[in-house]
Amino acid sequence: MPGPVSHFFCCVYTKRVQEDQPNSTQRSAGPALRFVAAALIVRDGEVLIGQRRPDQPMALRWEFPGGKIESGESPEQALVRELEEELGIQAIIGPRITRIRHNYRHGGAVDLQFFAVHEFSGEMQNRIYHEVRWTRLEDLPGYDFLAADRSLIRDLAAGKLL
Repeated sequence: MPGPVSHFFCCVYTKRVQEDQPNSTQRSAGPALRFVAAALIVRDGEVLIGQRRPDQPMALRWEFPGGKIESGESPEQALVRELEEELGIQAIIGPRITRIRHNYRHGGAVDLQFFAVHEFSGEMQNRIYHEVRWTRLEDLPGYDFLAADRSLIRDLAAGKLL
């Protein structure tokens, strides 16, 4: 139904440059840290996941909708923008729930913050993924997720976060 506000509980991963690195000229001795926002959209015991396209890095791996925080954006602003770009929805971002940092084995690192999203409006559309799918929380470990998402996947499947 286009237009009605949907009442779902969602969580969001966000990488945040503004709070964690007030001086953008600071340099880290470790791998480059990327700040990214991603949403964990849950309804009726299912979560929305997206599969990367075959032409992308880490092809065909599953992930949660979201992306990089642009310069000058808050995590909440980035999340609103990313969900509109990827899924065509307008989300209302709630309070931060938790945070994850992950270092990839071959270099690079991500900083993720989770936020609650209780409402969004608009008709959900797949605009960027090879496939999007609603799946039960307990079935998440059966999907080949990005490494940064794996500890979250275990917690979600075990009923620890939602």
